[in-house]
Amino acid sequence: MSLLQVRDAVAFPGGSNSSDTVIDNVHFNLTTLNFWNYTLYSNGTLSNGSWCLLTFPPYTPPLLLENGTFINATWCYSPVKGIQHRAAIAIGYAVVFGIALVLTLVSLNKHARLYLPAEKRFYPIGRRWQWYWAIWVCATALISLLTCIDVDRYFLPELPIILTSFFWYLMQIGAIAVVWEAVRHWGSWMERQFTDPDPFALRDGDRRSKVEFWLPLWFYLFLWLNFFMIVPRNWEPIQHQRYPQQVVDEAIPTATDARFKTAAFLLAVCWLTTVFSLRHSIEHYCPRNRGILNRISGFLRYTPARFMIILPLAAVVPVYQALVAWHFAWSPLNIDGLDAAIYPGAYTPALLIVLVQAYFGLLLPNEDKELLRQRRVRDQALDREMGIVHKPSWWRRINGEHIAANESMSDRLARNVREVQGNRQATTRNPDGIDIASGPVEMTPVSPPPPASPRISRTEVERYSGKSDRGRTELAAGLMFPQAGERAAAQRHEEIGLDDAAPPPYQPEGDAGTRPAPNVERSATSNSTDRPPQQIRSMLDV
Repeated sequence: MSLLQVRDAVAFPGGSNSSDTVIDNVHFNLTTLNFWNYTLYSNGTLSNGSWCLLTFPPYTPPLLLENGTFINATWCYSPVKGIQHRAAIAIGYAVVFGIALVLTLVSLNKHARLYLPAEKRFYPIGRRWQWYWAIWVCATALISLLTCIDVDRYFLPELPIILTSFFWYLMQIGAIAVVWEAVRHWGSWMERQFTDPDPFALRDGDRRSKVEFWLPLWFYLFLWLNFFMIVPRNWEPIQHQRYPQQVVDEAIPTATDARFKTAAFLLAVCWLTTVFSLRHSIEHYCPRNRGILNRISGFLRYTPARFMIILPLAAVVPVYQALVAWHFAWSPLNIDGLDAAIYPGAYTPALLIVLVQAYFGLLLPNEDKELLRQRRVRDQALDREMGIVHKPSWWRRINGEHIAANESMSDRLARNVREVQGNRQATTRNPDGIDIASGPVEMTPVSPPPPASPRISRTEVERYSGKSDRGRTELAAGLMFPQAGERAAAQRHEEIGLDDAAPPPYQPEGDAGTRPAPNVERSATSNSTDRPPQQIRSMLDV
């Protein structure tokens, strides 16, 4: 039975007396019904303008009170009907959109991970927007499709048709945004590959960079204009499809007004902007072609296969939105709309866009990993040009250059010591006889150093502080006492002659004590105290 039922007023059937009426074998007080302005309609409803009740079985109310209240009554706007074709198809589409949502989340998890430090020029959020919009499309589509079930089941249309239409328009916005973000990010990815070998390959502030800065602002300006043309409006007339005349008077003029038609034009501008962005990226980041035919051929050759699929699908979105703005019979806003036109034109393009995006998202590698692979390829090419041959990966394992799973920190330090010395047998025992490998390095006992070879000792030895204190003393004494300074200098030269020669060359440990060292005592270098004091004759001597 069609939802657009004939709603003509009919007379109350007769009852036991003049103040009684019988509806489905239930007696009602006719005086009370007339007092509260209830009218019986041919579609089996009873309404007074404020309340609408079902009177056909099994929803006939069993009792009417004097105050006009029905007991156990069923509201006219209730899901009392079975699922029709529109609802059944909507359930199938909702299942596919749910699968697309799961695949989109997997792709987001794969491509959103960072394996390289984030760059200011290429923000990580840029590669994620296409997946965020795909999630938006799946979520709004699920709400729109699931509310289609109540569009069929409601006896008289009400809120479900508004929710279905509202979220369908939001899904259309998201579908165009998915394609835009995919194309825009592809251009950014091409730029990143172009500048990774040479960061200064492209100039800043040129026409290319200015176009890439203003183009997203231009796109989202028209996308949000489409949003403001559709969303902030009075949606109540859309649900007024309870009888044919009401559809003609209220629903059709609202669903085909100038705002819906303008919104379709704005969405077409967004699609054209996406195509221009693709052409701009191919022109600057792909090999150039001269001539009109060569440019067209190059544009088709360098366009990724993914865009060859989703761009035509995205073109269907504004075209169908414009079609339903002029032809109400094929519109999702029509509760009796043609299903063969609604689902292929309204939901299929957005569904295919999300599925194609998810498929290529699972197929293509993470961009950071791909960039690392390209860097390795470039490094290998440079090594081949320079004649550098790196050791294979198994070289470290067979030469002990790997860390065992159960190796402690002390074992690592001991292994590093052995590697520095270059001889494992020699580093097992150091020259002092301490077995390094027998215990942890941190706990190895420290033995006193071996006795040094005897040298000529001095009676007064002071630690060297970085400058010659004795030299400063002799200089001051020379200035104060010229004669004493000359004697001190002569004595110092004598002491220099008494010093040892250069130390002997290195000998093995066993021969360390065979060469006796002379034991010569030297006198102090200070001036003698048994001499008469120096007489200062004038201030010139000082």
